[in-house]
Amino acid sequence: MAQGRYDIQIDLRRFGPESDWPGCSLAEATAYCRGVALGHYENFPVVSLLLPRAMRDDFYAIYAWCRWADDLGDELGDRARSQELLAWWREATRASRGGGARHPVLVALAHTVARHQIPQEPFDDLVSAFEQDQVVQDYATMAQLLDYCRRSANPVGRLVLYLCRRATEQNFRWSDSICTGLQLANFWQDVARDQALGRVYLPAEDCARFGYTRQQWGAREENPAFLELMKYEVEGARRLLSPWSPGREPELRQFPWRVQVDLEMFARGGERILERIAGIGYRVWSRRPVVTGWDAVGLLGRCVGHAAVRAWRGSRDAARGD
Repeated sequence: MAQGRYDIQIDLRRFGPESDWPGCSLAEATAYCRGVALGHYENFPVVSLLLPRAMRDDFYAIYAWCRWADDLGDELGDRARSQELLAWWREATRASRGGGARHPVLVALAHTVARHQIPQEPFDDLVSAFEQDQVVQDYATMAQLLDYCRRSANPVGRLVLYLCRRATEQNFRWSDSICTGLQLANFWQDVARDQALGRVYLPAEDCARFGYTRQQWGAREENPAFLELMKYEVEGARRLLSPWSPGREPELRQFPWRVQVDLEMFARGGERILERIAGIGYRVWSRRPVVTGWDAVGLLGRCVGHAAVRAWRGSRDAARGD
């Protein structure tokens, strides 16, 4: 199966519901997913060279599925067509569990799902969030926004836990909190970008609390009310990320050390975004806060160090018989 660079428009014609694609082998499907994951500018956070080699192909399959779902929702320029294709993607994903999948992503995903006993719910939740993006561009309450995050962000963390064979209710709780916190951090980082797309993630009830009107939002007014509103939202996201604070962090020794590094970087990256927002005085209309390459290097070193300390403590405790 010859493969060029992933492009949703081209690949949809090749593998979509109207195509006559005959199917492919698992090896070809895996190679396709690997190309999607490694060739895209916005890689799935935990797909990195740090991952144990034996786990990578399953992560690539999950990433490629998410990439297709996201692009069917955001990259077609036709909301009605997006809704139609998202419904197809959901049903094709369900059907792939029974065998006979033809789409390369679904061929690879079916193998991953069976291997790790992953339920359908995370995939259905993600598709429902992408479908919601087609019809909802403004949120009245934080409860509505958190419900969106429950379906757009939390399933990703849960899928990672399934791949690591650590899908427990206790792990789901801290994973959900961190995934929602990171999603909100991304929203507050990208207020201006989302406004250009006509999307408002600042809940109307929170805006009203601080006296910031939708008219002011439309004009990008960076007044004191807006700065107080952003400070309030940043602190809310920080609390959701608080399971990672000292003394409250998840028990990471249950994961391979390379996965520990990726998981911690995922969470601390959200914290760093919030720090950058606070560092510019919450003035996200006039400047987009960014996490730099040097930030990433520093976080990587810090997280590798933390993993090494956990390994040392585990060896010490084992020697003591704790």
